[in-house]
Amino acid sequence: MRTEITPGQTSDYLGFNLVMADNLPRPSVLLADRGYDADKIRGGMEARNVLPVIPMRKSRKKRIGVDRSLYRLRNLVERCFNKLKNARRVATRYDKTAESFLGF
Repeated sequence: MRTEITPGQTSDYLGFNLVMADNLPRPSVLLADRGYDADKIRGGMEARNVLPVIPMRKSRKKRIGVDRSLYRLRNLVERCFNKLKNARRVATRYDKTAESFLGF
């Protein structure tokens, strides 16, 4: 598992390359939300033989299907983040340094 901290106003897909570095064990599937629906991300994952399970953005002209049964597993990750956000020190970022924030 790998975690990187980016500024709050930064789009998720801009930090994607930080998290998906080549030195990690190769995943077989990438479960992500619509924020990660970019040709660059899809192409990079397919080049690494990783199945991207990402719903397409509404503005996408070329229609791309998604495996709904696999995508439902993303709910487990979302529930984990919800529990973390309920911890007040994470939601309000009382830990000002990245080291103490990630340590929690």
